Amino acid sequence: MARYVGPSCKVCRREGEKLFLKGTKCSSDKCTFDKRGYAPGEHGQTRRRKSSEYSLRLREKQKVKSIYGLLEQQFRNYFLKAEREKGVTGEKLLQLLECRLDNLVYRLGFAPSRKTARQLVLHRHFLINNRIVNIPSYQVRPKDIISVKEKSRSLDIIHTSLREAGRGTEFPWLRLDKAHLQGELLERPKRLDIPLMVQEQLVVEYYSR
Repeated sequence: MARYVGPSCKVCRREGEKLFLKGTKCSSDKCTFDKRGYAPGEHGQTRRRKSSEYSLRLREKQKVKSIYGLLEQQFRNYFLKAEREKGVTGEKLLQLLECRLDNLVYRLGFAPSRKTARQLVLHRHFLINNRIVNIPSYQVRPKDIISVKEKSRSLDIIHTSLREAGRGTEFPWLRLDKAHLQGELLERPKRLDIPLMVQEQLVVEYYSR
């Protein structure tokens, strides 16, 4: 199955809430969701269906999958891995997703969105412990240092993203050094510290049905 390359705003409209897939545009007056907050399609404004329990679980799974920009098989593999770990499966799932390299590049403020972060990683702009890593799904471990490659430190997109207020400084599991364009994963994030309005238990129930 190919990666979704259609309009990001359609995904938000389908889920009925902003997923901030396009970075700063989602917070501006250009946001499509603010103008057309109803579901996409010819009958998006008029269709009213009562959601079944299955539908609720499916939509929650689709929402989390869309936020992190994953394909179905990738997402299911994360769930299976989380299920094997000790602890609450839903929390372990989010921890695995949060520790992806592309997500941490976004969280640290080096990119305005996860989609852009993925492209920057693929183009070999980042180092892990001074070694180039171009795999967006790379699992960063606590104490790993993420830094911008020397030749990439003049990229406008990185500096523009870092100028946004508070980016990279509000997460207790991360340490950001703006002067040296590097960050560190201090520990796996706790569920209460992950700023996602999702019900991960519904995702667990979807795959456990």
